[in-house]
Order: sequence, then C-alpha cells, then structure tokens
Amino acid sequence: MSTSIVMQQSRPHERGKHLLRFVLVGNQSQLLIRCFQACAHVSKRPREELPVCVRVHVPEMLFKHRLSPFLSYLGPSSVISNDDDSASPLHHVSNGSNTPSSSEMGPDAVIIGMTKIPVIENPQYFRSTNSLLKTDTFVQHIKRHNIVLKRELGEGAFGKVFLAECYNLSPDQEKILVAVKTLKEASENARKDFHREAELLTNLQHEHIVTFYGVCVESDPLIMVFEYMKHGDLNKFLRAHGPDAVLMAEGQTTRPVELTQSQMLHIAQQIASGMVYLASQHFVHRDLATRNCLVGENLLVKIGDFGMSRDVYSTDYYRVGGHTMLPIRWMPPESIMYRKFTTESDVWSLGVVLWEIFTYGKQPWYQLSNNEVIECITQGRVLQRPRTCPKEVYDLMLGCWQREPHMRLNIKEIHSLLLNLAKASPVYLDILG
Repeated sequence: MSTSIVMQQSRPHERGKHLLRFVLVGNQSQLLIRCFQACAHVSKRPREELPVCVRVHVPEMLFKHRLSPFLSYLGPSSVISNDDDSASPLHHVSNGSNTPSSSEMGPDAVIIGMTKIPVIENPQYFRSTNSLLKTDTFVQHIKRHNIVLKRELGEGAFGKVFLAECYNLSPDQEKILVAVKTLKEASENARKDFHREAELLTNLQHEHIVTFYGVCVESDPLIMVFEYMKHGDLNKFLRAHGPDAVLMAEGQTTRPVELTQSQMLHIAQQIASGMVYLASQHFVHRDLATRNCLVGENLLVKIGDFGMSRDVYSTDYYRVGGHTMLPIRWMPPESIMYRKFTTESDVWSLGVVLWEIFTYGKQPWYQLSNNEVIECITQGRVLQRPRTCPKEVYDLMLGCWQREPHMRLNIKEIHSLLLNLAKASPVYLDILG
C-alpha cells in the first residue's frame, strides 16, 4: 500500500513555498515514511530525496478511511481521536498557513502541520504535553489485606467497582470508605494501560477532582482505589432533586427537597473550578457531562467517574463503527466532524453541563434522534434556555457554544462569572439532610 501526504514547510522561499512530499509505505500497524522535496512554484522540477526516514505507528482507522481529511483540521493543544476510543498516536498542530491547492496535493493528500503534540491517553483525561513522561511519578501501593470489599457499586467494560473499607490509608483514621475499581482483563496491554492511568491520576490533585489513593497489584485482579463520593453521580442526583422527583422509602413515597438556583450555581462553579485545573495541566477531558461528576457530603462536587457511565448511560452515546462510543450531545461541531478535541471543545461541553444542571439532569436534545442531533449541532442550532435558568447563566452557555472555538469563553472567565453569581446569593446546604 502507498499514498502521499503533503506537508507545507514553515520557512519561506524567495519565489514560493517548499513542500515536503511524504510517501508512506507499510502495513496497518507501521509505516516507513520517505521524504521528498519539491518546490511549489516549479511544476517539473526533479524531486530530490531527503536523507530522512521516520518510522511511526498509525492507527488502523487511518487506513480504513484512506487518511481521512479530518486530519487536516488541527489546532493548538488538540487531540485527534481514532476509532478505538482513545487518542491517536499521531498528533500535529496546524500553523494556520495557506494550504496548497488540490492540484498540488493529489487525490490522496492531506495537509498536516509541522509540530507534534505527544499525548498521554486515559479513559477520562488526555494530556497535550509530555511532561509526565519526563518525571518519576510515585504511585502509592496499598496492601490487599487492607482492602475489605463491602458491596458492588456497578460494572463497566474494564471490570467491577466496589464500595470498600481501606485500612491504614490515613494517619487520622483507622479505616475510610473508598471506591475500588478492578481490572477484569489481565493482558499485557491492559496492565500497561492500568499503570499509565495510575501515574496520570496520581499527578491530578485538586479539590474538585476525585482523589486517587493508589493501586493494589499484589495479585489479580489489579485494583485502583479512589475517594468514595456518597451521593453518586451528579446526573442521578439532579434528577432525584428535581420538581418531579419522587422517592420510595419504606414503602412510602416522599418528595425530596428541590435544588435551588443558588445551589445549582454552587454546583456549576465547582465543576468549572475543576476544569480550570485540568486546562492548567494541559489535559483535555473529552467526555465532560453530569454523569461523569460525583457528589459528596455538603454538596461537594468533583469531576471523575469510574468508567461505568458508558454502560449505565448508554443512550447518551452514539455508536460509530464497531465499538466507538461518542457523546455527541455534548460535543461541538469540530469534534463531531473532525474528532478534534481541545480545551475549547471542553468549554462547549461545560456549557452543556450547565444546561443539564438547570434542567435537573435532562438529556440534551432529548426529543431528537442521534442523527438529528448531529444535524442540529453542525448547522449551528443550540439548546434552548431552561425554564429555571437566569438570563446571565444562559448568556454564559451561549458564550460556550460559539461555533468558532477561538470565539468561545475562556475557562477561567467562565469560572469567575459562575463564582460571582454563586456569591450573589447564599447557598443552603441542607438539601442533603
């Protein structure tokens, strides 16, 4: 198999621009790239082979789609997703320069920028720099006999999640409640992913990111130990405290306390705070939604889930190809059309999270099919203002949903605005009893 990629060179030429023509030869797992130099303004100049050979790994999806043109839509701090639900090993940043014409490129050519962004993959977070790879990360190891399983909380594709008691984890407490995530598959690749995720999570320390305590790898199954959030995921919590919620307790129905506007703002600013931190660490979340936030004591909200949301909330995802699950109702146009994920795409998702909060956990575009949602978003339609939502908050949502990523509100601006709105009215925390 052979094809071509034209890459526009950044340095100027006195009569035009140099182009590097890359001829790719290889199979579905590995390519040998041979570089040839040509000049854009000379149509019949003999090509000159450069002394460059680069061996790279390219996902199978790129072959299936003949290096789909979505690769040409790249921007700063971006992650390009492949069909395996993870970031592609091939990352580039577009320099925004003029692109050659189609006649210069040929039928199989795409334009790719010259700068690479190494990315660390993770089920929830994707980093756009490689600083973690350059530092020694200490992951705490927890003894198996210090973990006592209590009951199952749920199950995902990776394995099961349990409520457990963990001894000797804190010097202040003999035991604490934790959430234990087990790894079902024990293949070599699964183990590598497990350890890489553990290193990544160890480096994320923030009051609004779920705390990762450590791992237990003495025997199978491998275990990750997380902070336990008493009230579960935020979507379930919102629905349980909405105007139509009814709870069953001891055979009797009761109406829970309804969330107030000030409490909604308190929830929203905490999520925004966590996203400010992730952005400061150059992480892209890619799946921010209320189902992936957790609620603890005193209305404390943190970003993070245990990998169960795609099973529990399967209708929130759109299956593409064999197994790729995309949360299209939370995705901006560039993510839907080109699989481009950036801090700006996270900002769009945060706007949808605000909409979820002020609708008590309704599914975005709940009245539409997945294909209709894709059509609406790519054509520029946005979600309507929720009945309980203040105009100032809806204006903030609209600022998150600008079609052009660079026109969207900055994540720090969003947090500051929400914080000021939340401070304007006191938050009463008696909703949890």
